[in-house]
Amino acid sequence: MTDKKAEIQRLPYRMRQPFLSSTEIALFRALQEIIGDRYLICPKVALNDVFFIVRPNENVHFFNKIFRKHVDFLLCDPHSMAPAFGIEIVKPVSKTETRASDQFMDELFTSAGLPLVHVPSSDHYETADIVHLFQLAVTKIGGTVSLRVDSASDSVPLCPICGKMMVLRIHRGGVNGGKKYYGCMDNPHCAGVVALD
Repeated sequence: MTDKKAEIQRLPYRMRQPFLSSTEIALFRALQEIIGDRYLICPKVALNDVFFIVRPNENVHFFNKIFRKHVDFLLCDPHSMAPAFGIEIVKPVSKTETRASDQFMDELFTSAGLPLVHVPSSDHYETADIVHLFQLAVTKIGGTVSLRVDSASDSVPLCPICGKMMVLRIHRGGVNGGKKYYGCMDNPHCAGVVALD
């Protein structure tokens, strides 16, 4: 009776076997050989643990692009744990074709000034080939300026009356019809407004 009770109460979760695929394990071992102790190798890191969405109330449609998605490996500085490289295993496609998900990942990392290394899927890796891919990623990111997280344009203003976060709105009519402005999220209880130029 107690065995049946324990079986009923057992949570419906099981550990994934294996945690890493054979391709991921092969790349992990190659990275260990190349990197040594210069970086920590973190597998399967969620994108929303690395990136955040600026002005989330205005850019809510961007949330699904990173929700429940991960980068295959993230190399972090062993002292500060700051991300240094993303590594993405890519499936082979024709030379004229780029997978939309690969292109998005590339744009995401490039816009943040973080090199993303694209490594073709394989069960065996040559270290010299991977080193070359790292060099390409660093060269590509060379001219990119990392976006500052404290940029005024990246933040949502706080209500000048009650101090709560504001929401981007559009005037429906009148002389300001069609113009955007920030209104207090507590509207209509709070009439706080911040005009946009």
